[in-house]
Amino acid sequence: MATNGGIIGKTNNASFGKDEVTSKTATTTFTLQPGTRQIQALLVSGGGGGGKAYGGGGGAGGYRCVTNIQLSTNSVPLVVGAGGAGAPVPSGGDNPGTDGCVSSVNGICGAFASVAGGGGGGGTKVGNTGGSGGGSGGGNASTSCSTACQGNPGAAGSGGPGPINGYLTGGGGGAGSAGNRSPLGDNPGGPGGCGSSTSPLSCSTFAGGGGGGGSVDGGASAGGTGGPGGGGAGGPSNSPGTGSDGQLNTGGGGGGGGGCNSCAAPTGGGAGGSGIVVVKELSRASGVWSMQSQFQAMTSGACGTSTWPRVLLTYPVDYLIIAGGGSGGNYGMRGGGGAGGYRTSFGVPAAAGITVTEGTTNVVVGAGGAVVPGNTCGNDGSDSVFSTITSAGGGGGSACCANSGGSGGAGSFCATGGAGNTPVAPVALGGPQGNPGGTGTAYPAYNASGGGGAGCAGGDGSGVVSGPGGAGKISTITNTPVQRAGGGGGGSYSCMGATRGSGGAGGGGQGACGTTPACAGTVNTGGGGGGAGSTPGVLQNNGGNGGSGIVVLRFPGCASVAVSPATNTVATLPGPAGGCKVATFTVSGTNTVTVS
Repeated sequence: MATNGGIIGKTNNASFGKDEVTSKTATTTFTLQPGTRQIQALLVSGGGGGGKAYGGGGGAGGYRCVTNIQLSTNSVPLVVGAGGAGAPVPSGGDNPGTDGCVSSVNGICGAFASVAGGGGGGGTKVGNTGGSGGGSGGGNASTSCSTACQGNPGAAGSGGPGPINGYLTGGGGGAGSAGNRSPLGDNPGGPGGCGSSTSPLSCSTFAGGGGGGGSVDGGASAGGTGGPGGGGAGGPSNSPGTGSDGQLNTGGGGGGGGGCNSCAAPTGGGAGGSGIVVVKELSRASGVWSMQSQFQAMTSGACGTSTWPRVLLTYPVDYLIIAGGGSGGNYGMRGGGGAGGYRTSFGVPAAAGITVTEGTTNVVVGAGGAVVPGNTCGNDGSDSVFSTITSAGGGGGSACCANSGGSGGAGSFCATGGAGNTPVAPVALGGPQGNPGGTGTAYPAYNASGGGGAGCAGGDGSGVVSGPGGAGKISTITNTPVQRAGGGGGGSYSCMGATRGSGGAGGGGQGACGTTPACAGTVNTGGGGGGAGSTPGVLQNNGGNGGSGIVVLRFPGCASVAVSPATNTVATLPGPAGGCKVATFTVSGTNTVTVS
């Protein structure tokens, strides 16, 4: 017989931490209040050091929230990670900065840690991976990637030595956004990525990326600014200028060293800032539940056990949702189709992701608009949908009836292009979706324009040249840069002395020229189809079909993700345990994703 009056069931451990929050700036064994047995923790690791001479900025330390850490006593060992050293001045070669060190706490289930920030690349070297990636040095075009969903990539460097362009250095990634690089011909170092203040345990901003070093050889250029959240600024060129250190106890990356081929000694990178651990002592009352006659008890144990009733898990998800592209217009000098609507939260600080509750959710991938022979107007692409986000199909192109859509279809000799970003999608919800189509040329040229793309408007027809499709946008949500959602090119009246419009970069189809057929938009890019062309005395031809859309969802590493049908894919990104899971949907129509 039970001693509690006949109620039999599992008793939950109580915790009386009074929700007190404490920030720890150094490694220690932290003594909590006597009754505390559960805590939450924000773990920010040490930032990476900046690279040497034409150096990339150091990546910020990993930014990780752990919601339920169970303890056996009222003390918890914790480690505050040190910042990585900047690449030293006397060292030979294009040395990168040193990676930071890990911050961690220990509970009954073992250690919980965030990932250290990656060191910035020096000169021609690539920055290191980490919680956030280090920026690349000035002579290298590769981008280092973030790992474990605790930060963002550092920017790629590029260029060569010289007094005008110089090497362009990349800023280190931050917890809130990726590092950046200044445009070619604009030689300040690349700014570091923004930090984050998303944890409920602290309103402070932590883990900003380090700025890249200044890069003009033979002239002065400023170092890149450090990212908000403790990132160190890059050193200026020709001073010589050593990069600034990341701020202590922020996990900020160190600034890269400035470039100076003519200086007596190269410039070194700044050190990464040390990390921080913020602890909240939880209050949890004990409870006894008896459901044995109706519910079979779950497996018990200290780590990862479930008790009834169970709260459903939720996961933050970044998304890239592209609709099907519109088809090009038919039968002579017709405009290209507009690209499918393009909406994303990844790499856009102002756009919030989607919170997904465990279970099964529908994912709709829009088909491209299909050409209908005999119809001069192109057909719109179909919408792509996930949760509350809908990307609109691209508008069909034509002569006199160009359609609006995610990106607008192009007009020909008697119509302006259709509007883009229709319906309007704000930046906070992953917009804008796209851009308008161009306007064609009236008699006697009879040339058409290009369909709008996600990145820019379709080109206008002019004289004997039909307009090109607007370029698409590049996304790194899969850790590989891919350009999608280019508009279709306009068709030309004749191949003799006239030029058909090229498809927009990112899957747009090229327009027709005389009897040379138009190209379809590329599958799974949402590219618009090319417009039709014609030749005097010859039967006029059809436009190209629009390319089908795509949906890409990026989940935290702790989520279990399955997709249906199986021709869709789930990939775990490279990195330590806890690497992000990326689900890619390429099958047109209704698919499903199951998360647990």
